[in-house]
Amino acid sequence: MNLIQYFKGVFAEIPMITWPTRRQTAWLTAIVIIISVIAGYYLGLFDFIFARVLELIIS
Repeated sequence: MNLIQYFKGVFAEIPMITWPTRRQTAWLTAIVIIISVIAGYYLGLFDFIFARVLELIIS
């Protein structure tokens, strides 16, 4: 497959793209933000715990 055929295939696929609705986009964005906050909380919590444990071991 050469470059020209590749771009012809790309342009042939563009009309078939279906974009999410505004409501779906807002909902999925909210889910990503919530999961990111939860993951950040747990990572911060484990970092705090391991830092305290290491501090106790060192001192």
